[in-house]
This record gives sequence, structure tokens and C-alpha cells, in this order.
Amino acid sequence: MKRVGIYIRVSTDGQTTSNQRRELEAVAARSGWEIVGIYEDAGISGAKGRDKRPGFDRLLRDATARKVDMIAAWSVDRLGRSLQHLVGFLNELQALGCDLYLHQQAIDTTTPSGRAMFQMCGVFAEFERSMIVERVNAGLKRAKAQGVRLGRGNRKDGTRGEDEKRWGMSKAELEKRILRLHKGGTGMLKIGKTLGIGTGTVQRVVLEQPSPFDVAASA
Repeated sequence: MKRVGIYIRVSTDGQTTSNQRRELEAVAARSGWEIVGIYEDAGISGAKGRDKRPGFDRLLRDATARKVDMIAAWSVDRLGRSLQHLVGFLNELQALGCDLYLHQQAIDTTTPSGRAMFQMCGVFAEFERSMIVERVNAGLKRAKAQGVRLGRGNRKDGTRGEDEKRWGMSKAELEKRILRLHKGGTGMLKIGKTLGIGTGTVQRVVLEQPSPFDVAASA
């Protein structure tokens, strides 16, 4: 029996989640799934990151703890409005081996067609990564052509480089903060603004991390 966590969300306080909940509970009953929790974010935009959506955050923590085998949602736009957030969410489910059911799109990853959807998400995720790499490399080449000095940090003599002085922390500390914010669902632009660094730096750090799809393929 599948242990399912139902995620429901509406963007404004004037809307209600009751219809979403009723339909998804009916699907679970017909499918023989055990509902282990209802995770709700009422009056919260899907454009907000995981740290601003307590229900979504609790759902992912329970999925990581293997308390749920499947996540059910009314529609893909209930999960997020940002492609970056959605791809990150699907990557995380893929790595956890957690299934996904989307009522409006009739997607169920316990079926062959649903699993094919996950594979396609991997293709699009890789495409997005490739496009970001191209943009970062083009930006670096443009900066060098304009005479911009690109600092390296992490000097062997233990002193801080120019970039590290500007950041107010070491390169390793900065990378940890970037990855922690990104894992929490914060967008790259917002991470850059929060830490006072360029988006290119954020993209480089994130892209250096192996994709769950890459890990699964090499397993």
C-alpha cells in the first residue's frame, strides 16, 4: 500500500483548499493509498521558495525521511510557479525514489507513462543546466575581454583573496551558504542579492554539484 502525502495550496486567503483536498482524498481511496498526511499552504504564492512554504517544506522533509512513498497534488502549478523550483523538486523526488501523482495532468509515476515523464524531466533539467553553463562561460569571456579581473580566493598562504574580502567570508563558506539557500528553494537571482554576489557565481557553484539524474545514471 502506497503511503501518500497530499499537498494542497492556494495563492490567496480568499480561496479554499477544500476542493483540492476532497478530490485527492477520493483518488487515494479509489487507488488504495494510505494517506499519511495533508500538507497545506494557504494564501501562499507558488513563486515563493521552500523556506516560505511550511507545508511544502514539511512534505519534503517527510519524503526525505521515507515517511511517504508518493506525493499527490492537484496540479503541477500547485507545486511551484518557477521552472527552476519545479525541476529541483522533481530531481529531489527522483533521488529519493518517491512517486508523484498530479490530478489535473493525469500523471502517475507508478505507471510506465508517468515514469517516462520523469525521464523527460531529466532531459529538460540537463538542457537547462547546459544553457546556464553556456551563459556563464559567455559571461566570463566577456568579462575577460573587458579587462575585468577574476579573483580566485583560497590562497595557499592562508590569506584571503580580493573576492573573499569583498564577500566577508572564505570561498568554502560562501559555497556552503549558496548551496544551503538553493536547496531550500531560493532562486539564483535572490541568492545573489542576499549574499551580495553576482548571479554567475551562484550559477557556477550550483552547476558544480552533480545532478541526481547523473548520480542515478552512474549507480
